[in-house]
Amino acid sequence: MMKLSPGDKVLQVFIYLLLLLLGFITLYPFWNSLVISFNTGSDTALGGITFWPRSPTFDNYMVVFRDDRISQAFLISILRTVVGTVLSVLFTAVLAYGLSRQELMGRKFYMVFCVITMYFSGGLIPTFLLMREFGMMDTFWVLVIPGLISVYNMIIFRTFFLGLPAGLAESARIDGCNHIGVLVRIILPISGPVVATLSLFTAVGHWNDWFSASIYINNPDLIPIQTLLKQILNSNIVTDQLLQAIGSSAAAQDRLALMQSVTSKSLIMATTMVATLPIIMVYPFLQKYFVKGVLIGSLKE
Repeated sequence: MMKLSPGDKVLQVFIYLLLLLLGFITLYPFWNSLVISFNTGSDTALGGITFWPRSPTFDNYMVVFRDDRISQAFLISILRTVVGTVLSVLFTAVLAYGLSRQELMGRKFYMVFCVITMYFSGGLIPTFLLMREFGMMDTFWVLVIPGLISVYNMIIFRTFFLGLPAGLAESARIDGCNHIGVLVRIILPISGPVVATLSLFTAVGHWNDWFSASIYINNPDLIPIQTLLKQILNSNIVTDQLLQAIGSSAAAQDRLALMQSVTSKSLIMATTMVATLPIIMVYPFLQKYFVKGVLIGSLKE
């Protein structure tokens, strides 16, 4: 072990303190929202809620999970994330495999053509008109098909495929595999880190996207959770709407107690946690793939 000088020790302590401060600044807003979601709304309105619920309650989450709109939006988000991620990774990998083949004529032109789309697009209005002409307005597939191919992910896939031994594909072709067989049976099974990393990036993008549904979806049954959360955040009055989830069969005394316990702010925080926690829980399982998967695209072209 190399002995540190007094100056190095001071610098090391400063770096640790700075990292702790940055970590606290990053995590505290999320923790404060979580605390407020478990605190009674009337008590939260008094202020002073910092690190722990002062008046703990599950009423906020009870109202949230009894709201049919939120349950439906949650299911739509899950379905969109799963279907969109699987299809996007599959189609992007197919494109990347094709552009990685040396025998493909004009592959440099196709590559340049793909890269141009990263910097220039048709714009919002032409895209809206295109989706309408294709008849995808107010359909589930308008949330999936427009983002089916990611050029950035394709470049990472292609770079990884170029780094694989050429003999793998050649031996499979000699044994009778076509290109789809080579990709599905040989290439993808050994591409675990890059597939896991890009799958997570794609899933996070689908889960967090609220803008697409706000443009293309008018049917409330097809609105994902993030778009619904955006609508709630833009609304000044959400308590009365969400309290309908209690049902008219509830006792008047229980309804009165709940109306005094739940406020718009507490419901917004609870809804935010419901929309955020599922995707956060995925990160620890795929964290080991991050560094290797991200660095793949920076090694060579």
